[in-house]
Amino acid sequence: MAYIMSEKSSFNIPLSEPVISGNEKKYVNECLDTGWVSSVGSYVERFEQMAAAHVGSDHAVAVVNGTSAIHVSLLCCDVKPGDEVIVPALTFIASVNAIKYCVGEPVFMDCKAETLCMDADKVGRFLESKCELRSDGFTYNKQSGRRVKALIVVHVFGHPADMDALVNICNQWNLTLIEDATESLGSEFKGKQTGSFGTVGCFSFNGNKILTTGGGGMVVTSDKSLSERIKHITTQAKCSRLEYDHDEIGYNYRLTNIQAAIGVGQMERLAEFIEIKRSNASLYNDLLSGIAEIQFIWEPDGAKSNFWFYTIKVPRDHKNHLIDFLLSKNIGVRPVWKLVNTLPMYRNCESYEVEQAIDVYDRCINLPCSVTLKEENIKFIVEKINDYFLSKGQKGEDIIFGKK
Repeated sequence: MAYIMSEKSSFNIPLSEPVISGNEKKYVNECLDTGWVSSVGSYVERFEQMAAAHVGSDHAVAVVNGTSAIHVSLLCCDVKPGDEVIVPALTFIASVNAIKYCVGEPVFMDCKAETLCMDADKVGRFLESKCELRSDGFTYNKQSGRRVKALIVVHVFGHPADMDALVNICNQWNLTLIEDATESLGSEFKGKQTGSFGTVGCFSFNGNKILTTGGGGMVVTSDKSLSERIKHITTQAKCSRLEYDHDEIGYNYRLTNIQAAIGVGQMERLAEFIEIKRSNASLYNDLLSGIAEIQFIWEPDGAKSNFWFYTIKVPRDHKNHLIDFLLSKNIGVRPVWKLVNTLPMYRNCESYEVEQAIDVYDRCINLPCSVTLKEENIKFIVEKINDYFLSKGQKGEDIIFGKK
C-alpha cells in the first residue's frame, strides 16, 4: 500500500526532527575560524571522550556513520569471509549489510513481542539444536559447517534487549557480542548503559537520532588494542605521519572536526533530551491507554529506555489504513522496517523461528517522536487515532476531554 500525504490539518507534525539550538554553532564557528574542519581537530577527541565517559567504556572512536561503526567492529572482531553472525530479522538493514561487507553470512533471529528486541531464548535454542562447540573453541553451524563467530544485538527503537541472557549465551558459546546501540544512546539495562555490554558498542548520530551530527557514528570499547586497531583502519590504515605508508586495506571512515563540534554541543544536552523523550512517552502511554485497540510499546522491566521512537501495536487489519489516515492529517508516521530476511538479497539466508517479528511488522506503527514535540501535539495525534477507530465502528471514547 502506498502511504500518501494528502489533507492539510492544523498541525504539521514530522516523525522526527533534530534540535540544534545549544552551543553547536559556536563550536562549528571555532572550527571554521581556526581551519580545523577535517578529520583532525580537538573536537573529534573531545567528542570521543564525552561518548566513552557517558557509556562507561574506556575508549571511543568517532566514525562517519553507524553503518561504518558496525562494519569496522565486525572486521576488527575477526569476522572472516564465510563466518556466520546472528542478527535480528527486525532491524534496520545496516546491521545486516555490514555483515555482507565482511563477506559473512547472517542468521536471522526472532524478536520478543514486548520489547521488539532479539529473543534470547530462541538464540539459546538455535545454538543448542543447530550448532556445536568444537575443540578449537569456536561454535559451528552443524548444517552449514560454517563458524558462528558473532552476535549483533540491536536495542530496537531505544529499548534495551535482555543483556544478562545474551551476555551469558555469548560467553557459553564463545561468540563475540557486538551491540548495535545506534538507536539507544542513553538507554540503560539494570543501571548500565547500552553499548557497554559487548566487546564493542556502535552508535549513530543520523539526523533523526536522539543526538545528531548530521551524519556520524561512534564505536566504544574497553579494549585498548581493539580501539587502536579500529582507529587505524578507519584512517586508511596509514602507518606514518609523513609517508603514504599503509599496512592493510583501510577505510576513509573518520568523522570530521565540524561534525564532532556539533556532537559536543549535542552531548551537552543529552540528559535534557532523554528527559523530554521519556516524559512524552509517558504522556503517549497514558492517553493511548483509553483506546482498547492500541498497545504502546513500553520499556522492559529492569531497563530505562531513551524512547528514541514511540511505537504502537494495532490490529493488523488496521495498520495500513491507520497510517494513511494519520498521514492525511499531516501527522508523520511510518511502519516499522520490513523484515530483512524477506528482502530479495537475504531470502536464502538462514532464519530461525521468525514468528513474532512477522506479527510486529504486520501490526506496529511509529509515531512522531521529536524532542520538540509538545503536549498539544501528542494530544492531537492521540485524538486522531481515536477518531480513526471511532470511524471504523470500534469501541472508543473522547480521551482528550474526558467525555464518555
